[in-house]
Amino acid sequence: MKILLDVIILLAGFVLLIKGADYFIDGSVSIAKKIKIPSIVVGLTIVAIGTSLPELAVSSMASLKQSNTIAISNVVGSNIFNLLMVLGITSLFINIHVKKSVLKREFPLLSVISAVLIFLAADTLWFGGIIGKVNIFRFENGNTTIGEISRMDGVLLLVLFVGFIIWTVMYALKKRTGEQEDDGAILSNLKCALYIVGGVIAIMLGGELVVDSAKSLALAAGMSETLVGLTVVAMGTSLPELVTSAVAGRKGEADLAIGNVVGSNISNILLVLGLSAAISPVTVTTMNVIDAIIVLAATIIVFLFSATHRTIKRKEGILLVFMYAIYMIYIIYRQIGHII
Repeated sequence: MKILLDVIILLAGFVLLIKGADYFIDGSVSIAKKIKIPSIVVGLTIVAIGTSLPELAVSSMASLKQSNTIAISNVVGSNIFNLLMVLGITSLFINIHVKKSVLKREFPLLSVISAVLIFLAADTLWFGGIIGKVNIFRFENGNTTIGEISRMDGVLLLVLFVGFIIWTVMYALKKRTGEQEDDGAILSNLKCALYIVGGVIAIMLGGELVVDSAKSLALAAGMSETLVGLTVVAMGTSLPELVTSAVAGRKGEADLAIGNVVGSNISNILLVLGLSAAISPVTVTTMNVIDAIIVLAATIIVFLFSATHRTIKRKEGILLVFMYAIYMIYIIYRQIGHII
């Protein structure tokens, strides 16, 4: 009976995610048309922050409960999922055309921020004299503490996030278009507000229902809570990005899809992890650092795919999904190897 209830809740969560994303995109695109800014900017700000709310809720709550090691796992796991699965699946619906500005601005910025995360996370490794003494690639050393994202680090990340928002808004003001939009495609102010607010609420509630029910089903199947956290929770909190980007791709709003992923990943590191660390310092293990390195590698790979004719094609999307499958096999094997 409990399993049947979890399945029903899981399906209800998916419905909320899909419909919430649908309404959220309609409202966001209408806002972009009303104030004459590119859809990519909406994706990098409103949509990105909105779809990062599940990660923010999970990581902040973990910090408040002094269980903040899940915060960095949630962030890096979600970022890997966004880059490989969200973009991979979205490209199956439509070729993702990447604007030149994204290649010149946001992708390099995300790469730098991902590298900064590695530097801040492994401070003990760099400055604690343990390089050469601890092999971070051995499974038995997976839970060895090799760094901490301190409260000061968290404040720094939050300041950088504010700077990113200001930078993006200034860019939007410069790129305002004077062209007339198709009024038939623009919602009223009231509908825009209702669609966006209602969409965010539905996305958050749907994400929470999916994560909770999927975790319950996974535990019933005999998976460890640690493995569930690395898989179900990370993927579950990224479902809003997946659904939003997939729906955006189906609607032909590829700018919104790529902007959502890049902006969400930036928000996850600067806002989600920044706030979590500001609440309580985040302990970093060797597993966390390896996953952060994989985030940087995935960012560079997607950047290279995007730079090829400024398009992520279906065959590249299939390769991204395949790489995520390999990553999943790796972390499962890593967990088994650690237990053994």
